[in-house]
Amino acid sequence: MTETRFYLNRVESPIGPIALVTIDNGEDYTKPTVLGRSAFESAVSVLDELESGDWKAMVLTGKPYVFCVGADIDEFPNLTSPEVAAEGSRAGHGLFGRIAALPFPTVAAINGACLGGGLELALHCSARTIASNVRHVGFPEVFLGLFPAWGGTQLTPRLVGPEIAARLIVLNPLRQNKLLKADEAVELGLADKLLEPVELVDESLQLAVELASTRQAGQVHLYKRDKCDWTDLDNIVRKTRSRVDDAVHGATRAPYVALDLIAGAKDWSLEEGYRAEEEAFAELMPSPQTQNSIYAFNLVERRAKKGVGVPAAKPRRIEKVGIIGAGLMATQLVTLFLKRLEVPVVLRDLEPATVDRAVESIREEVGARKPFLATLVSGGTGWEQFEGCDLVLEAVYEELAVKQEVFAVVREVAPNAILATNTSSLSVEEMGADVGLHFFNPVAVLPLVEIVRTPQTTDEQLATAWDVTKRLRKRGVLVGDAPAFVVNRVLTRMTAVLMGALENGNTVEETDDAILGLGLPMAPSVLLQMVGPRVANHVLETLHEAYPDRFPLSPTLATFAEGKDEIVVTGDQRRSIEEIREAALEAIADEIRYLLDEGVVHEAADVDTCLILGAGWPFFLGGVTRHLDQRGISERVVGSTLAEYGKVPV
Repeated sequence: MTETRFYLNRVESPIGPIALVTIDNGEDYTKPTVLGRSAFESAVSVLDELESGDWKAMVLTGKPYVFCVGADIDEFPNLTSPEVAAEGSRAGHGLFGRIAALPFPTVAAINGACLGGGLELALHCSARTIASNVRHVGFPEVFLGLFPAWGGTQLTPRLVGPEIAARLIVLNPLRQNKLLKADEAVELGLADKLLEPVELVDESLQLAVELASTRQAGQVHLYKRDKCDWTDLDNIVRKTRSRVDDAVHGATRAPYVALDLIAGAKDWSLEEGYRAEEEAFAELMPSPQTQNSIYAFNLVERRAKKGVGVPAAKPRRIEKVGIIGAGLMATQLVTLFLKRLEVPVVLRDLEPATVDRAVESIREEVGARKPFLATLVSGGTGWEQFEGCDLVLEAVYEELAVKQEVFAVVREVAPNAILATNTSSLSVEEMGADVGLHFFNPVAVLPLVEIVRTPQTTDEQLATAWDVTKRLRKRGVLVGDAPAFVVNRVLTRMTAVLMGALENGNTVEETDDAILGLGLPMAPSVLLQMVGPRVANHVLETLHEAYPDRFPLSPTLATFAEGKDEIVVTGDQRRSIEEIREAALEAIADEIRYLLDEGVVHEAADVDTCLILGAGWPFFLGGVTRHLDQRGISERVVGSTLAEYGKVPV
């Protein structure tokens, strides 16, 4: 197990010794530096030397490509009592407060990823420099059901004002955990100087000397600056709270608590603000939402990256890719493959004009930053262009016969290629593909790829699919070849409940509220329009054919698929919003049971990973199975928790 340490080096300068402190865990950039118990102990030792020595200034930086990514999340499960949680927040305040109180200027030289507690550490320094290649700066805590509890909610508004603080701490985490790049951090006032990476440490040392020479020590700490404007605070809080309501619908308290703490910084002393953070942290850390978020974080950031079930076979080298189709989805896929793999990509469709439009738009997008990528894409209406492809991915109309015909032809033209399908619901084996690569729309936003294995999928093909997914910077989850796989199957089972409610007299607003009350980011009616009613109805028809008892056809969804907005009322059994929500959750629990029974996934954790990455289900729900287990729904429907059900023979 790696341990973060603070390393102190002495750098001589014209005004005397400068302390150069480096945060390092002895690993490369793939294992970012975090702040746990050992890091705190090391920092205390270094601070003892800094407080007792003859130092004139300090520069604090990180190992290559990483400054510090915050608290050690592995220690969070130990903070399940309010008292212990409060002490964790208090310890950070105490340590960082000692840095702020040093009797000389301090400069944080941000050389890489700077997140959460790492950014709070930098904010306690007199000034911050940042390397121009840094791409990840921000506060992700609200995304984890928490808030920056080592001074972030107090120092940030004092430095950049409450509006920017609310955006950084509250809203950005709710926008797919949006982070800042270096120039944005400087523009917003989080950092003071944008420097070239090779000059960062030298220029930061020089800045420290300048600050010490002008005797500004003790006068440049952020919490003593009074530039920010608090006059519009009430309006900022109101607007931010409204946007939070739209995002989480009151299902998690973290963003509301964070906003209250930011607003409190207007009138509190820094010490009062610290105490408020400690009290709020003691309340939130043990909560189910936060513990669910920790579980979800470990799923998508650790478990999913390992590739559960991926064979050890050597993946095939991919030097040319073919995409069948030139519609919206296919165009997105071509763009992604070009940007990430940087290999020739050819696409095919039936009409020359369709191909030409797609190729032109792709070239415009990929060529904007890297002109040579525009030369790698070509297209036409013939099949011969797929000769020599190592991977061919189809994204054509969702009709089995069409896909079978496509793969039969491609198999002749490119006999050595791995043939993959982006189908959302049809059998990968029946259509003649080697493997499924099911991307989610919009491709640029949603990170999930359901990697579908069939009984005929070879280890090399599966390993290659995993490797390609990883190189595309997507997250793959291995699933079995069953109708609609995981995400669409679970969502369609939920949708069946909602359509049933509509057809028995409930309104769209009521069915939307039933699901939004869980904290989901998008109303079912909006999601349906985004997916497209025709696609949704096709998936339902596929599932109905396979499992007619659980997936009844919906006359209303069929009507929507025809382009009408008419609800077909077939009964009179209106339910309350709470009853609709409960019925939807029971249906989801039941369907996950079948996914496990059929071996579509190995564990309930796979379902959670898919829903988080492919459908945007929030961390604070733990995907969904943790929520179902905590509510007792799993026990009622399945007879045990889904976590346990997925681990025992059934």
